[in-house]
Amino acid sequence: MTKPNAVAIEITSTMNSQSVAPEEYFVEEEPYYESSGDEIAVFEAAYRNKLPVLLKGPTGCGKTRFMEFMAWRLKRPLITVSCHDDLTASDLVGRFLVKGGETVWVDGPLARSVRSGAICYLDEIVEARKDTMVVIHPLADDRRVLPMEKLGALLEADDDFCLAISYNPGYQSVLKDLKQSTRQRFVALNFEYPHAELERRIVANESGVAAPIAENLIKFAHMTRNLKGSGLEEGASTRLLVHAGKLIASGIAPVTACRSAIAQAITDDDDMLKAIQELSSSLF
Repeated sequence: MTKPNAVAIEITSTMNSQSVAPEEYFVEEEPYYESSGDEIAVFEAAYRNKLPVLLKGPTGCGKTRFMEFMAWRLKRPLITVSCHDDLTASDLVGRFLVKGGETVWVDGPLARSVRSGAICYLDEIVEARKDTMVVIHPLADDRRVLPMEKLGALLEADDDFCLAISYNPGYQSVLKDLKQSTRQRFVALNFEYPHAELERRIVANESGVAAPIAENLIKFAHMTRNLKGSGLEEGASTRLLVHAGKLIASGIAPVTACRSAIAQAITDDDDMLKAIQELSSSLF
């Protein structure tokens, strides 16, 4: 599968840019995804009605995979932006750059998505600066326009454009939460870790381990998730279980795989590491 990216794409004219997104933004092969509810139907209905979508859920529970699957299903390009503290509005919208002695405009990933009718996925949106989030407001309501302040223009979204954002409520503090003025513009989909049987199938399919190993990995994950708030910020995610499964399928001992792929990834506390190691030893 071709992976999407969030690299700014150069154009030499803001009025005559290509309307078709580059091929590298299309998800060519169907990503493996198993639905745990009605999220596919809701997303498709939101897309048809030009409504933006908010994905909520813990890290590693399948939000990004879901977006890749929906981009493939809808046959639309997917441009992903991993948000961070230094992300500016110019990083999203674009800026003027001097190249070869000439000043050219370079679209940011959001502007490129708006022009070409792509799905723009802003991952962990609350990590971006507050003033940066404001730029998406006109895109997330009936206006569907992107203010291009440096150009003194409003860019109207292509009919196929879709805005999707995600965040992890469990990590956010009062200082890093979505404002009501932002979240009430979106159709929200809540993601949790899959139920045990579904998660077992996912881990077995993605990592290649036998069903009994996958089942024990799920039991181990539930043990760590029960420690959330009692020494752990988060338990083992489905993503980490897949990582551990891949190590096991490659010949690494299960206890070692759980230590390297899961325990070390979720905590640095020595006492907690020992406790988690004991949990894995009891299963493997």
